[in-house]
Amino acid sequence: MEKEQKENIQDENLTSEEDIQSAHPQDQTNDHIDKKKEEDKKELTPEEKIFELEDKIARTFAEMENQRRRFEREKEDAFEYGGFSFAKEALSLIDNFERSKNILESDEKLRGTDALKKTLEHFEIINKDLISIFKKNNIKQIDSLNKKLDPNFHQAMMEIEDDSKEPGTIIQEIQKGFTIKDRLLRPSLVGVAKKTPEKTTKTQEIKENSETK
Repeated sequence: MEKEQKENIQDENLTSEEDIQSAHPQDQTNDHIDKKKEEDKKELTPEEKIFELEDKIARTFAEMENQRRRFEREKEDAFEYGGFSFAKEALSLIDNFERSKNILESDEKLRGTDALKKTLEHFEIINKDLISIFKKNNIKQIDSLNKKLDPNFHQAMMEIEDDSKEPGTIIQEIQKGFTIKDRLLRPSLVGVAKKTPEKTTKTQEIKENSETK
């Protein structure tokens, strides 16, 4: 009788363990994966561990070097072109001097007077000083007149009939353009030459007549 009771108890224990295992199959799988990872880690040889550390160190140094280079580039740009915005705004001073000069020169009451002459002389001195300061900071005026239109530095605002110049030649500068080192501060606003319609028509007629002959 006692033997049968012991066997029944053992059967119940086995059944309960099986029920627990069947009730939590995912937990058992996760435990198995974790154990496998730990075993894999334990299987690394000292040489493999050293190689793994060296690889991590190499990657870290590479990232640090990239950051250093980015910082150097940003620092150089800040040093070279840090005054870009200020220089661009400062160009308005030259524009205002030019406008003031034109207004004074076109004033009938002042024309030919000593007061106008002296005022313009002072304007010219101040303008030269500004240009000199700009040059020291690698800010240069774009050479425009009698040049062929370059879209990188010039912006055509109008076409002017002029048969003495090749079409597209800059013959008027409306607003001066400037560069700072290798960058454009602002383009020159210019007027370019074009052939008169009559000349163009006559040239075309002569060409057509010569071809028919």
